[in-house]
Amino acid sequence: MQDQQPSHRRGCAVLRTGNGQSAPMPMRQTLLASVLGGGLGAAVLMLPLALSCPLATASAAPLQIAQAQSQPQIAAQQQQTGQSAQSQTHSQTEAPTQGQPVSPTTAQTPKQAARGQANSAGQDGHGAAHSQPQASRGSPYLTPDMQPDPTQYLPPPPQPGSLRHQTDDKAFAVTRGWKNDARWALATSDAKLHIPDLLNSFSCAAGFVIDAAKAPHLVALLRNMGNTEVPDMWKGKDYWRRTRPFVGTDNAICTEEDREDIAKTGAYPSGHTMLGWSLALVLTELLPDRSTAILQRGRVFGESRIVCGVHWESDVQEGYLAGAAEVAAMHGSAAFRADMDAARAELAALRTTAPKPDAKQCEIEHEAAIHSPL
Repeated sequence: MQDQQPSHRRGCAVLRTGNGQSAPMPMRQTLLASVLGGGLGAAVLMLPLALSCPLATASAAPLQIAQAQSQPQIAAQQQQTGQSAQSQTHSQTEAPTQGQPVSPTTAQTPKQAARGQANSAGQDGHGAAHSQPQASRGSPYLTPDMQPDPTQYLPPPPQPGSLRHQTDDKAFAVTRGWKNDARWALATSDAKLHIPDLLNSFSCAAGFVIDAAKAPHLVALLRNMGNTEVPDMWKGKDYWRRTRPFVGTDNAICTEEDREDIAKTGAYPSGHTMLGWSLALVLTELLPDRSTAILQRGRVFGESRIVCGVHWESDVQEGYLAGAAEVAAMHGSAAFRADMDAARAELAALRTTAPKPDAKQCEIEHEAAIHSPL
């Protein structure tokens, strides 16, 4: 099987400024941004979507393109400053109060900018409004030389016509029939990468409601994990630039409002799966008596990307591996271990007073675990 060659184009974006002018912007300095606006209760961990040129037209991108920084350039900047790369436009920044975002910012589409404006007015949720990303002061746990390289330890994605790709095709086709059922709704909910939503997704598994507003140490841990993991994930996505399963079809996906944006980004490996599985591994260490339920929820969280129709089965399988690799590497950081200790004590105290999660939602998650698309 021949490995797919990496694309050497690093991204395309045009930012519309307040006066209507076009301003070319560098694309992905990272995938993930987090906003702690309005206190910890409003903490957000976001996955900006339109981060690259269309896969089929990367060589014929519009004229209004700026060459984004390469991964080595970004890594060098991080190593020199000890901080994440900073945003280059005021539209990507927030007032430096109530905390700072988890990671460097990424150029936004007009749709994403509109969502950010709506969220500043109090909205939240995937497909409704996302807080605008800000320049980050969070620091990654690993230096560039310590970060695992997914282009080396992951296998290449399946080639069309291979047995493994036939399995991918089958999973996509079968799950298109799940639209509008409870599992589809769970996949839609799991698409949200806001910190409160992420933690709420694991509340049933934890046995108590994990309230982000009452877990500042855990929130800080997740911010720094995002700063660490996402550049590695983008390295894999940029290298393989695998087309998502819905592209070129009229098949439904669970986040139709983002269809155009995510069609432009690589599928392999799955970033949601990587983040969900790394969170599951961390929570397993913090709450070892709940390990089985937490790991099961982490598996279901990744499977939601298959149900949603935005990832192939193999994208998700390697997303699990990528998340595990990142957590294993982060354990070599004294700062990570210290933050884990702080979050462990925080959760031990929180679970004594926190309410129980919604029983109906827990049953939906249990059914999803039993009926896997894999």
